[in-house]
Amino acid sequence: MALSGANKDGREVRIYEYLDELNTDLADYIAELSEASVKERGVFAIALSGGSLISLMGKLCEAPYSKTVDWAKWYIFWVDERVVAKNHADSNYKLAKDGLLSKVPIVPSHVHSINDTVSAEKAAEDYEFVIRQLVRTRVISVSDISDCPKFDLILLGMGPDGHVASLFPNHSILDEKEEWVTFLTDSPKPPPERITFTLPVINSASNVAIVVTGTSKAEAVHSAIDDVGPDCPTLPAKMVQPTKGNLVWFLDKAAASKLDGAKFSE
Repeated sequence: MALSGANKDGREVRIYEYLDELNTDLADYIAELSEASVKERGVFAIALSGGSLISLMGKLCEAPYSKTVDWAKWYIFWVDERVVAKNHADSNYKLAKDGLLSKVPIVPSHVHSINDTVSAEKAAEDYEFVIRQLVRTRVISVSDISDCPKFDLILLGMGPDGHVASLFPNHSILDEKEEWVTFLTDSPKPPPERITFTLPVINSASNVAIVVTGTSKAEAVHSAIDDVGPDCPTLPAKMVQPTKGNLVWFLDKAAASKLDGAKFSE
């Protein structure tokens, strides 16, 4: 049971005392969105991030979800990826394959990873081309207020610096409005070469969830969610504001500890 489920300016903030509760509720949330999307569109287009997110999604590999989710209708994408070989320890694809995709009956041709044999710039260009093809065939919906793809669900983590995907604070990439997928070769966090969805694509999704755990991220959670005033720099996580979609923050008690009004009974 979430300690809090407050709605703040069109977004929902769910706070959990225990990590196991967060994991279960996250699995329920994803399974429900999958079911609704398959019922409405016949497919479920989901974009994953790296980091701790995949382990937090682990309950999807267990009963009942492993049996009840219509895995054959899932199409998997990555919100961001490190430009490394698919078997490299830094690969978000490898993380998801080892922790989730190899444990559930996903159709292999529905898993859309980046071309890891080319430069970051070419990898971003190729990935955008793949997404454009799938928008044409309506595997991915299209936004009705822009030409951006409209993913059914985009799942994000957040770093202690407030970055989401590979969108880092004060980086010029935050201003990209034209491209759907862009690249960087100077990531402040290694490895330096990455591709990433841009903010317009993230904000065009039907549903976005930001999943954050741990005390080290509490200050960034506060800055991203609370009204901290104009003097504080706007973190990338705060720029995640779906235009017509829903935003849900999944936080453990530690990550939520600096939120305004965050008082928990022990």
